[in-house]
Amino acid sequence: MAKQNPKAKKAYIAIDLGAESGRVIVGHHDGTQLTLVPLHRFTHAPLSLPTGLHWNLTGLWSGILEGLQKAAHWSKENDTPLVSLGVDAWGVDFGLIGSGGELLGLPHCYRDPAHDAAFDRLMQDPGGKAIYDATGIQLLGLNTLFQVAARHQSAPKLLEQAEALLFMPDLFHYFFTGRHTVEETIASTSQMTDARTGRWATSLLDQLALPTHMLIDQIPCGAEVGSVLPDLATVTGLPETVKVVAPAAHDTASAIAAVPVTDSSSWCYLSSGTWSLMGAELDAPIVSAAARDAPLTNERGVAGKVRFLKNIIGLWLVQQCRSDLARSGKDYSYADLTKEAAAAPPLRTILDPDHPPFMLPGGMLEKISAYAKQTNQPAPDTVGGHVRACLETLALTYKRTLNSLESVTGATYDVLHIVGGGSKNALLCQMTADAVGRVVVAGPDEATAAGNILTQALGSGDVANLTQIRQLVSASWKPIRYTPAKSGDWDTAYERFLSLRGESP
Repeated sequence: MAKQNPKAKKAYIAIDLGAESGRVIVGHHDGTQLTLVPLHRFTHAPLSLPTGLHWNLTGLWSGILEGLQKAAHWSKENDTPLVSLGVDAWGVDFGLIGSGGELLGLPHCYRDPAHDAAFDRLMQDPGGKAIYDATGIQLLGLNTLFQVAARHQSAPKLLEQAEALLFMPDLFHYFFTGRHTVEETIASTSQMTDARTGRWATSLLDQLALPTHMLIDQIPCGAEVGSVLPDLATVTGLPETVKVVAPAAHDTASAIAAVPVTDSSSWCYLSSGTWSLMGAELDAPIVSAAARDAPLTNERGVAGKVRFLKNIIGLWLVQQCRSDLARSGKDYSYADLTKEAAAAPPLRTILDPDHPPFMLPGGMLEKISAYAKQTNQPAPDTVGGHVRACLETLALTYKRTLNSLESVTGATYDVLHIVGGGSKNALLCQMTADAVGRVVVAGPDEATAAGNILTQALGSGDVANLTQIRQLVSASWKPIRYTPAKSGDWDTAYERFLSLRGESP
């Protein structure tokens, strides 16, 4: 990353919320390079309450405020004014705001199994085909559509009282400004928008007898939401002149905006974190039977682009292994786990990442061992063996996804760009290059924060377009290239992987 530029005239604040942690980062650029200054990091986790699995908004808010206080201090210390701030976060989850401006309960976590019944019901009537044809979104029970359907059945009065449905970034923008807005990239994750127009899919929602009165007009990334409230300015030390600007509010949209592509090569991307989001950037959605069956999703990107991608379970598998170890008093860093995995025998135990128990928190080490025994594979007997099984499974899943992507788009992708936290895992990057048989370009790991800050700058006119965003990112980080090693072992493993899923090569 570029060294701090003492001549920076203004800076932006990115609040990047992930499923495990949140960060507050200041960024500025000199027209040539982007500099990021991480100021605060905090952890958080959903709460298991009698009403289900909910996000701990109090903990999130506390962490954000502490980060904003540090940003205000940084601004004064460096004599650099702050232009705006914006939040990016994971998709699908939302809060409901009542007519008096009050929050109607804590947002549910997408991993809450209470959504499953609504998913099963709607997949029967009107069926997955009708829903996908309208929305172009991968059919997942965690999507907002099925969460709303579940709430409509379990707590209809709550939805009746709602004046606005705000996704997680929009909810915090509301807390900052008192204004209701919904940014378009985060809305597109909901399976409640029209794949072709990006507007709310009201015809589908009417067909499902779901309420639409709480769905407000969407705004593009870069749009100003408002100024920070006086009380927030007092608590944090931020000037009241600081604006709240919607970045590409879905964290993946921000990350893909910051893929460092500066040539015309045919490329695809992988945003690697708790979830893996793998796909291609298109000019128009693909809503076809092949796309539905793949399954691939059409989400909104920056500058009118479509993020045509697949949601994959991602490093959640490794994160849960680490959590299991921590509960037993064994403190492993992610670097420690990767080192253990590198020393373990290759391609012994392969998993199906879509095996339902893997989606739920807790007991991941035992689940992996049980799955191995269930499928007549050797169960890992070391920490490294468990983690290696997770990483190799991800690499094989990326190969399967790339095959689907190329089949549906008719394109051939020569380079796979990996951004996000997973791009720092050299073992996983090399495994991926070997499995997919393509060059992997890894980095930046801070793509989401970079995209957040630069889409705010795009809104202020400080950056001209998506091309300049990517030029700035490319000039600010040196990516690492991984060349695939020729090995038949991965081909054999891929056949085993498909067999476990009941698929043929």
